[in-house]
Amino acid sequence: MNAIDTLFQRLRADGKKALIAFLPAGDPNLDATAFLAREIAQHGASLIEIGFPYSDPLADGPVIQASYTRALEKGIRVDDIFKCVHEISRNGARGVPLIGMLSYSLILPRGFEAFLQQAEEAGLSGAIVPDLPIEEAVSFAEQTKKHDFKLIHLVTPTTPRDRAVQIAKLSTGFLYYVSVAGITGERDSLPEDLLREIAWLRTQTDLPICVGFGISKPEQARMLREVADGIIVGSAFVRRLEEAGKRSMTEIAHNIAELAATLAAALNP
Repeated sequence: MNAIDTLFQRLRADGKKALIAFLPAGDPNLDATAFLAREIAQHGASLIEIGFPYSDPLADGPVIQASYTRALEKGIRVDDIFKCVHEISRNGARGVPLIGMLSYSLILPRGFEAFLQQAEEAGLSGAIVPDLPIEEAVSFAEQTKKHDFKLIHLVTPTTPRDRAVQIAKLSTGFLYYVSVAGITGERDSLPEDLLREIAWLRTQTDLPICVGFGISKPEQARMLREVADGIIVGSAFVRRLEEAGKRSMTEIAHNIAELAATLAAALNP
């Protein structure tokens, strides 16, 4: 069974929720990415999402865009990221599933079979491909099912309900619900109708529903734990990487781990 399915089955049986942490690969370097992944895994992360740097923003806010730019300026390549993922899965975050967040343009040139084989060998259990619309996802989805590799799709506040149902049917692993219309980034508050929309989506699918975009505070985790199966936190972690070079990686890792532990405690009191 795929590690993502196993994770959510266990969490549901225990009455717990998932903390999904996003880390961009290669900022400030790949050794740091592996180190930070291990720290986050040890301090409450249920699943780690590895971002593959890409030059064109895919709904990324300024914090993640800047992080990707820093990584790309150092010449990071997809093969380098797969090697890093392999290190994390074997030595850094054992027992914590890894998923990739990447553009479809990084998958298509390699071919579906070659990409999936390399991703699985590296240790990825699934992928989020935000620029792949469901109308063009069928062929890739068929290949991922043969490999039991999860293809996670996004539903946004502006997604029509009939389309949201179609997306849920095509998604595997879990469904990524985008909490706000717009780009990634920390926010002081979440939309008032968010809980209602998630509750409706719950009636349309048996998949776990995890909520991302704008989440960074314990009170937001506490609010969402009643309706969601997990939360996805990115910019709040990535913002701390801006201090790389000014502060030691040990200090940065401590701050990131502390945030992970705080959010995990709010999610699973």
